[in-house]
Amino acid sequence: MPIRAVLFDLGDTLVSYYQPQQFLPILRRSLDDCLRALGHNPTRGEDAIDLLHQALELNQERGDLAVWPLEERLRVLFSPYANLDTELTERLSHVFLQPIFATAQVHHEALPVLMGLKRRGVRTAIVSNTPWGSSGRIWRSELARHELLPAVDAVVFCRDVGWRKPHPAPFRRALEMLAVAEKDAAFVGDNPVWDVDGAEGAGLLPILLGGRHPLHMSGRAIIAPTLPDVLGMVDQLNSTANTGPQPMLA
Repeated sequence: MPIRAVLFDLGDTLVSYYQPQQFLPILRRSLDDCLRALGHNPTRGEDAIDLLHQALELNQERGDLAVWPLEERLRVLFSPYANLDTELTERLSHVFLQPIFATAQVHHEALPVLMGLKRRGVRTAIVSNTPWGSSGRIWRSELARHELLPAVDAVVFCRDVGWRKPHPAPFRRALEMLAVAEKDAAFVGDNPVWDVDGAEGAGLLPILLGGRHPLHMSGRAIIAPTLPDVLGMVDQLNSTANTGPQPMLA
């Protein structure tokens, strides 16, 4: 069947954010900025270490893939410093994410690839997890900032469905929004578990970006060294859809 829709991961697929070695400095900055927003000076000494350790304990996801919302984690961290009502917790959520947003670098091929798919009549979507189960509403503003929101036909974040990739729910919600069947869609991402296993589990064709070959990766995944290669792969898949078996691409 022809590819009628291509879904994309966000982080390290369309936009690069911080590298692993930057995680601790960014987390410390997020904590300090939240304290300032609450009218407190950043913690120092043992208090700073205790707060950081507590944040690191919260830097994990639930084993059943259910989303653990950022707001709940922030209440654990900052309730000793203020009475966190809904409005203040929402404000802290924005503050907490700003150091992450500051590291964003949109891949220069992202918009041309999305526009290239649109010219081919292929529908597009972004399907992504979010750090600490942060709000999809905030991340849609981030997409708009980078001109990615109007470039796709649908956007689904884990908070929108209550489940994180590789759970099939985010993929299936996007396909429902696009009115495209699983067998007619591909998913492009950089993570062998969240993106490859998740897409295959939801019935989509996985395309792994970057040429990684982990031992546990599904043999069904196509390898795309770069984003522009996705266009050529879609063209090849669609050109062979009505002419018999398709060639081995990976």
